[in-house]
Amino acid sequence: MQERTIRIIEEDEDRIVAYEKCFGVKMPHVTKSGEVVGLPAPYPREVNGVIRGGHRITELGRQAKATGIPIMNPILGRNTGEETMKESLNMYKVCEELGITIFHFVHSEATRHIDPLDGAELIEQSKGKGGISPAGERRFVELGGGSVHPIRINATGDTSHLNILNGMIAGFDGTDIGPVIHVHFGGRGIHDYKTKIINGYKSLEICAENNIFVQLESHKHLNNIGGTDGMALAMCLLAEGLAIHAGLPSELSAIQMNIAGINVLADLAVMKAFRDIMWSEFLIAVPETFQNPPPNLIAEQAHFARMAISARLGRADFYRPKAAESVGIPTGQSMGEAIRATMEVFNKVALIDINDPFIEKRKQEIYDEAMAVLTQVLKLPSMLTPDEITPKFWLRFEVPQLVALIVEAGKTGVLDCPRAGGWDLKRAVRTHRDKDGIRRYVPGYGPYKVDPKHLTFTSEPVKVEPRAKVTRPGKIVLGTVGADAHVIGINTIKEALEQAGFEVIFMRGANLPETLAEVAAEVKADVVGASNLLGLGETLFPRLSRRLTELGLREKVLLIAGGRLCEKEEKHAEVEAKIRKEGPGFLGLDAFFGPGTDPADVIRWISERLDENGHRKV
Repeated sequence: MQERTIRIIEEDEDRIVAYEKCFGVKMPHVTKSGEVVGLPAPYPREVNGVIRGGHRITELGRQAKATGIPIMNPILGRNTGEETMKESLNMYKVCEELGITIFHFVHSEATRHIDPLDGAELIEQSKGKGGISPAGERRFVELGGGSVHPIRINATGDTSHLNILNGMIAGFDGTDIGPVIHVHFGGRGIHDYKTKIINGYKSLEICAENNIFVQLESHKHLNNIGGTDGMALAMCLLAEGLAIHAGLPSELSAIQMNIAGINVLADLAVMKAFRDIMWSEFLIAVPETFQNPPPNLIAEQAHFARMAISARLGRADFYRPKAAESVGIPTGQSMGEAIRATMEVFNKVALIDINDPFIEKRKQEIYDEAMAVLTQVLKLPSMLTPDEITPKFWLRFEVPQLVALIVEAGKTGVLDCPRAGGWDLKRAVRTHRDKDGIRRYVPGYGPYKVDPKHLTFTSEPVKVEPRAKVTRPGKIVLGTVGADAHVIGINTIKEALEQAGFEVIFMRGANLPETLAEVAAEVKADVVGASNLLGLGETLFPRLSRRLTELGLREKVLLIAGGRLCEKEEKHAEVEAKIRKEGPGFLGLDAFFGPGTDPADVIRWISERLDENGHRKV
């Protein structure tokens, strides 16, 4: 009955044991006699007095289809089960007042992204940040989490299948596997792109056998890092192909989508493009967030309201309300008010059909690109058409064959976006967000081997700077530290430094502080720059300084950092105030550049402190 799940537990027993050790939770085991123990029965199953399983979420999604009102999918997960329950009750109170049931996304801590066998030290230094822990999930359910409102975790990362096993034991109805395919999540410093996809497939097998609802793949994540709608659709369809092979029923599958609120016709076009071709039964719409939010929170909430209108008119099945507040992890009260505000929009916006010809034209552009990408990925002799994308089509491929094709496409640059995070992936495309809100390719910079006649290119003037030559003395090592794969900000700094003529060794995401120091020693760096957005700066930046000292380099290099020093906004503000008063020396740093820093300020600061040979001025 659970043959695939048992096989996966047997194959990955060493990683399951490591997971148990890292997170202090009891996991399934293989006995000496070869029997798997500790594996719960598939859903539906009673946990803490409630019959749970993925079909609870299916029922909510079908309710949305019947009423035209998307089901709320708020994100709220604190560091412990107790804190998560306390904040959730504040949110649930609003839901009770409104008479609605929600699909609660319980956000998990960032350590989930790391393989517990190969990355135990990264996990240890980053535990308890960014969301609920594996033990916290179990405690949350014991306290009543999910008794009224179905719940899911995010299991993304190197070993998503282990997180799903933990969530299933705890009693969570659903999970977020995706991005399964998206190149942004290949190689978080531990695993390569191939392993990411193989483990994603294992996750799908577990969900299929145990009736777990899946947010399968995501248009949102690719959009966040500069990808196009057509490329995102191609990746989502590839993930659906793997899900079909895994035996996942379509009623337990959803695709996540970003809507921007800039151009309602463009939002409706991309939602229609996905809706009309995708195999998954449900669409989850998520508002696009500001990279640099306005200081006026009323303006930010207005921005979110525009996207709620698009979700309503596009008939999304689920919608993630956004809380307009400056705290990194939202409170239950702020999320409850975001739900209230969004329901106000949904109830006051008429469900009308907009049949502007632009929608069909844009939908066709998205299809042209997606089909051209898939044709190249799958090495087909002729161009695919949307009506060919059926379960029968995907079953023509064997799973190892499909995985190999996807991996090759990711590594050669067929599946590409401007800021993909995988260390082992080629990145060559460039895109530009035009004034109509649509992201298009810059002429001459489309994905590898995809016929340009099937792509859309910007007609707006875009100056593409040639790859800068190294013209300045001074070598710079950059990377994020801790279990943090947020590389957009540090990517921006890296690109600015390179354009300014510096040589940059880029370590990308999820590094030990000591690793950054040791690479700096190996390459004879003059500047080391670290980032952490999980609120671990107070802990990790001094470790980096100490290791440089041990290597005899601290007085020879400039050490700078950025990101979030503390998890909660109020504490971060206190530490920043201390930096302004005393300087950053108490953190082991020569300079700290917080959120919103102009890259030009970093370049100026470094330039002023290096001599003509690139060495630190005494």
